[in-house]
Amino acid sequence: MDQQNHSCHYNESMGFFYNKSGADDKWDNAQLILVQVVGSLFCCFILVSNAMVIAAVITNKRFHYPFYYLLSNLAAADFLAGIAYVYLMFNTGEVSRKLTVKGYFIRQGLLDISLSASLSNLLVIALERYISVMNWKVHSNLTKRRVTLLIVLVWAISILMGAVPSLGWNCICNLSDCSQLAPLFSRSYLIFWSASNLVVFLVMVVIYTRIYTYVKKKTAMLSPHTSGSINRKRTPIKLIKTVMVVLGAFVICWTPGLVVLLLDGLNCKSCNVMKSKRWLLLLAVLNSVMNPCIYSYKDDEMWATFKNLLRCIGNGTRRQRSTKANARPLSSGQDTGNSQPPSEEAKNDNRDQIKT
Repeated sequence: MDQQNHSCHYNESMGFFYNKSGADDKWDNAQLILVQVVGSLFCCFILVSNAMVIAAVITNKRFHYPFYYLLSNLAAADFLAGIAYVYLMFNTGEVSRKLTVKGYFIRQGLLDISLSASLSNLLVIALERYISVMNWKVHSNLTKRRVTLLIVLVWAISILMGAVPSLGWNCICNLSDCSQLAPLFSRSYLIFWSASNLVVFLVMVVIYTRIYTYVKKKTAMLSPHTSGSINRKRTPIKLIKTVMVVLGAFVICWTPGLVVLLLDGLNCKSCNVMKSKRWLLLLAVLNSVMNPCIYSYKDDEMWATFKNLLRCIGNGTRRQRSTKANARPLSSGQDTGNSQPPSEEAKNDNRDQIKT
């Protein structure tokens, strides 16, 4: 038995690992269909709304600043999360037991990359806001080149974090170290993953607490001397509020899941971590649904750009329909402009019919 636990099982299906780890991932058919239907609607909204955020930043020159570039990168991370959730929903339940090791790594890797990208983006945005607020400016002095390098760095770190389990930090060759929530992941990796993310949460909360106290103190100092001009300084404060709401939603939606992952990594037998797995997934999906709503609600310019984009799409659709209608050949009963005018006999017949 010990020899089996320490031999490698790359050719086994996921059902083998679920059975060995004691994980019960069985779904009722009605429940699974409901989750897939509702989840698909949520995912469609995630994909469309975050694509609109990216399009808004690209098309509106007022958003061509470091903060909005990073915000669009956060939307790109949520867009990837929408793809990951779709793949997860249709590869869960009994289907997940038939997955190969490679298929499972792809499924979990997409989720890990999207979470890492979201978290890294929020951390970079926090630093960008800290720099701009400490200089009491609406936007930081980061050049486009530096912002591009930051975005590339965010995705490089995220892809690396998502690929770590498939690169060797797994329990394929040590079944006794497998976790329940992720049967291919070592418990030591879950501890590292959840603890590091919780530490980043704490760092961001400290940064925004520092920003908030500084802004409040600075505003109190300037208020007696800038009765009218203080309105011009509300923009950086508004951007900070937007990011704080996004961060708050992220922490609320992801902290319970990270805590449960940590408990699973610590091999808590009495915690029953599998019971809360589905609800934690729903919370994660809800976070990606909330972000575009927060952007549009907190930023009037973003909401106006959304409406302009929808108006352009609607006008384009109507124009396309009109073009197709004009290009359609006329039927034999329609006047083509080349037909002969009606004869006097036909006109007399028409008059008789009208009189009748």
